[in-house]
Amino acid sequence: MNDTHPRRRNPRPGRARKRAIREQAARTGVPYSVAARVIAELGLQPGESIASHGRTLYPGEALRDVSERRRHRTFAERLADSRRAAVLPEGRAQHLVERFPPCHGRPGSGVGRLYDGDGRAELLTVLYLAVAVESPGLVPEPGDLAWIAEMGEETALDMECALLDREARSLVEGSPADLFPHLRRVASELSCLAAPSPPPAPSPDGTGQLSDWLARVLASAAAAPEQRIRLPAEGVRQILDAVLMVADDGHAPGTRVRLLAGPHQSRTGTITGAVWGAAGPPVAYRVQLDGRSGTLGMAAGELIVLAGQESPSH
Repeated sequence: MNDTHPRRRNPRPGRARKRAIREQAARTGVPYSVAARVIAELGLQPGESIASHGRTLYPGEALRDVSERRRHRTFAERLADSRRAAVLPEGRAQHLVERFPPCHGRPGSGVGRLYDGDGRAELLTVLYLAVAVESPGLVPEPGDLAWIAEMGEETALDMECALLDREARSLVEGSPADLFPHLRRVASELSCLAAPSPPPAPSPDGTGQLSDWLARVLASAAAAPEQRIRLPAEGVRQILDAVLMVADDGHAPGTRVRLLAGPHQSRTGTITGAVWGAAGPPVAYRVQLDGRSGTLGMAAGELIVLAGQESPSH
């Protein structure tokens, strides 16, 4: 009697492991043998990778939803976005604030709001102006940005603005109090632009509104602590961390990780910020452990990025 049922194919031993090794090698750009050794030594699960490799721009469901919506924009919509992103400083600041909107950390992680804070667009605009005043050579030429914008690809603008964004990120690395010298310098420059002269000098769009915001912030610095305007330094840091991953790779705030070293080995947590060196991707990350407050500084090679978070750039 002939068996009319197809013979069930048994999976070959090691097939899943080999696929995981190939994926790890492709994701990290290392040879197959190196990827195999890494997986064996570190116990990487399928889809996981060491944080010193790869890129995660839109981690978490909320940001992935934003990423997915942006992916389905029409060319006209992408062109409008890129044209605005090419206008320094206000246009790019507003573009980035909308591109990386506030979101919550994963439920149960203990992480609150990321990319958050009132006045993010204003502070980011001021940081760009501060770079223009203090390091003008890092600011791209307006004509170059306008030409690139016609491609309708905002990531091309990210590459062109990488040095500007990186310098702006360095200005907001310290405490909010460290920002006030830069704020005062920008306020002085805006005041000179607004001063009457024969003939009157043209002022950038939004100068008046930005000057008013700066005046309120600077005036509040002398007030009682509870009356001071709170600068959204953390939210702006996270926005700049995320966009810098386009040019240099790395893992944006909100990325879920597992620790490889230290007293908290094997614990899971969330990246809340990056630590940048002179060039290249982040050398370390600030990580908030699940259920804990505060952050730990962990080298990129001491973290495993959990599976299902890699996202393409837009």
